[in-house]
Amino acid sequence: MIKGKVVALSGIIITLFSTVALAQTTDLFRLEYTHIPENDFGIRTSRYRALANIPIKMGKEDYLVAGTEYNTYRFDFNNPLPFSTTTLEELHIIDVNLGYILKLNSYWRVVGIVTPRLASNFVNGVENNDFLFNFSALAWKERRDVEQPFRLILGLTFNSATGLPFPLPLINYQKKFHPNWSYTLGIPRMDIKFYMKDKHILQTALFLDGYFVNIQNDILLPGNILGTSVSLSALVGSLGYQYKISKFISFYGLLGYSLVQEGLLRDGNRDRAFTLNDEGNIYLRTGFKISIF
Repeated sequence: MIKGKVVALSGIIITLFSTVALAQTTDLFRLEYTHIPENDFGIRTSRYRALANIPIKMGKEDYLVAGTEYNTYRFDFNNPLPFSTTTLEELHIIDVNLGYILKLNSYWRVVGIVTPRLASNFVNGVENNDFLFNFSALAWKERRDVEQPFRLILGLTFNSATGLPFPLPLINYQKKFHPNWSYTLGIPRMDIKFYMKDKHILQTALFLDGYFVNIQNDILLPGNILGTSVSLSALVGSLGYQYKISKFISFYGLLGYSLVQEGLLRDGNRDRAFTLNDEGNIYLRTGFKISIF
């Protein structure tokens, strides 16, 4: 019973991470690299991420947003495991994002986002179990013309990866409460930023990271259990720096540590089948982005 609750919770974390991250992003283009050094289980991880979004004006203030995001995870297994790790060495996640932003009045917008996803190791091409589906409906309020600018996001999200037959609530609030300071409260990210000068930003952040990926060619585990998917859910604390080349273009980097982490192989019911990693580790990320603001 407790095991089932843990699995459901990690699925919810992955859902909220992927959906709210998409809902909050104001990036038109991003390239990013994440490195997690070898841990006590002998696993070293690298992630490469690229995304692009194209806003298409549909009316005076309404927009259709079409985009795509690609993530690839590469793993080095340096300690022996009781099964072959060949099919786990490279995982891929491909999203196609289609959203519509409808302006209700000067401050409120309604956002709908549909995200078909392929998440797999793709050793046999594309299979039915590689397909996942995300949907979000959000209300977005933003004030940038006040002394303390803020953004509030309220909504519901559904993700087929969790196995839950109902949508989950989400909320996020961001405010610049001082010319040199801002904070964000919510999921998957909370942070405090210090704007040193026009081009330099320091921040401390607490955020969720994770994935859920189908494994083709099921893995035979001890006890004759079949591992059919792999997932990660992590809570990361970090310090970061951002350098703004211009108002919309910047480089960034962060150094963090995963305070809570759980990497699992799951069986056909998405229950825990084998623990790959449940210990914290150093977390390094760097990237380049072009944002709307």
